[in-house]
Amino acid sequence: MIDVENQTNKEIDLTSLEEIAKDLTSKDIELIFVNNETIKELNKEHRNIDKATDVLSFPLEFEMPNMPLGSIVISTDFVEQKAEEYGHSFDNELKLLFIHGLLHLLGFDHEIDNGEHRKEEERLISKYNLPKSLIVRNS
Repeated sequence: MIDVENQTNKEIDLTSLEEIAKDLTSKDIELIFVNNETIKELNKEHRNIDKATDVLSFPLEFEMPNMPLGSIVISTDFVEQKAEEYGHSFDNELKLLFIHGLLHLLGFDHEIDNGEHRKEEERLISKYNLPKSLIVRNS
């Protein structure tokens, strides 16, 4: 279900990410782990923002049978930084960013919707008993 490309030296446990993905979609997802330098390049290339970010989502533009939903790129540097900053584990921060990115692949967009993305994040954060730091920092 999750096709992983890990461009870092960080060991990642996908068990809980697979569970979250299966809860939200039957489609495959490409998940790419990078460092801040790589995600900064992607952010500049695709969003014209010249800085590192935590997560980027690239939904496939065409819905076709047996095609993946899209790609999520997560900076493990950001995961480590935010986990330390907010006082929770690397795994919990990773789950928060994965949820955020996956909701973008599913069509949610906090930049233009009326709070639907945030409400769904809140529901999933509660369901998976995750820290509320994502809600706090995006408010």
